[in-house]
Amino acid sequence: MSAHPWFAPLVKRVRTANPYVVDTALAALVLFAASLQWIFPDEGDDRLTWQGWLLGAATAVPLIWRHRAPFAMACAVSVATPAQALYHAPPPDLMYGGFVVLYTMAALGTPWQRRFMLVGWTIGVTLVMTHKESPEPFEYAFQLMSVACAYAFGVLARVQRAYTAELEDRARRLERERAADTARATAQERARIARDMHDILAHAVSLMVVQAEAGPVVVRSDPARAEAAFDAIAGAGRDAMAQLRRILGVLKEEQRNGTSPQPGIRALPALVRQVGESTGLRVRLSTTGEPLPLPPDTDIAAYRVVQEALTNTVKHAYASSATVELDWTEEALTLTVTDDGAGPTGSAGGPRGHGLIGIRERAAACGGEARAGRGPDGGFRVVVRLPAGDRQAALG
Repeated sequence: MSAHPWFAPLVKRVRTANPYVVDTALAALVLFAASLQWIFPDEGDDRLTWQGWLLGAATAVPLIWRHRAPFAMACAVSVATPAQALYHAPPPDLMYGGFVVLYTMAALGTPWQRRFMLVGWTIGVTLVMTHKESPEPFEYAFQLMSVACAYAFGVLARVQRAYTAELEDRARRLERERAADTARATAQERARIARDMHDILAHAVSLMVVQAEAGPVVVRSDPARAEAAFDAIAGAGRDAMAQLRRILGVLKEEQRNGTSPQPGIRALPALVRQVGESTGLRVRLSTTGEPLPLPPDTDIAAYRVVQEALTNTVKHAYASSATVELDWTEEALTLTVTDDGAGPTGSAGGPRGHGLIGIRERAAACGGEARAGRGPDGGFRVVVRLPAGDRQAALG
């Protein structure tokens, strides 16, 4: 329970106040304390003079420059304090200005300034107490303890200020790192969405173009086949729209919980069947090894890689058949998509547009790798190796 609920706000206001205003108020307070023996003199004390009061004032007025010129202030007070003590006026029982000087030097001074002032004031107190008539040992010890305590409080203030500055700097660094991580994650998410949209649109448009080109050829000779082509175009369009809605839904926080998951490895049979039914391309899917759970991003990347590879086959290969192979091991999943096409220029290694770049980027984003080129029996082959990771990590 706080005994003084007003104290904490007061300390906070003092810390945030103008330091020059605080120094002026502190100098006035020390001047008042140093003037008490002139305001309330002891009975029979006739040694109080205006010269002694001026020397006492000289121990307080320089404190106004405590922050602007700390070492010069400390030197001025360090000269005035022993001068006042050795003058004919009696010195005060407490060296108020000296305490402020020691605290300030310990808190704000450089290492050599701190050591110089601590040693100088220790020697000064010793000389003043030696000059005093019949000094009490307790009084001498009290003065030395006062010097040590004032200096120790300054050291604590310096350490606390350095610690606070370090915390503030660390907080600023963490905030910058957090902002950078957020920006990086946002950029990566946008790039992923852009790749997904490219894959979806390229796949759907390729199927539509193939069916649209075949439709006019058979519309008179084989109306049923033409109708099937138009149905395939509509189906590809609806599937593309559904996938685009799922992808764009992640951009809206309020729709995220109701968004269907993106397709992964389990959706590959449906993809192979759709490509075969829509284009007439004979696509075979084969799996070797024991399937393992994949991390979500790798699972989605595997589907998109096969989708992009089949899209390239439909658009560029002039192929009649394609094979999708999934080879599972304990460490990785290897995807191989091979076609028997010759390419638009008659070369099995002909140009494939930007699709291969997207495949390589997806594989690299998951820690995998991708290769593409001429197949061993002709045609074109894309091989992508994706790390399967630890089973528990993938499940967890």
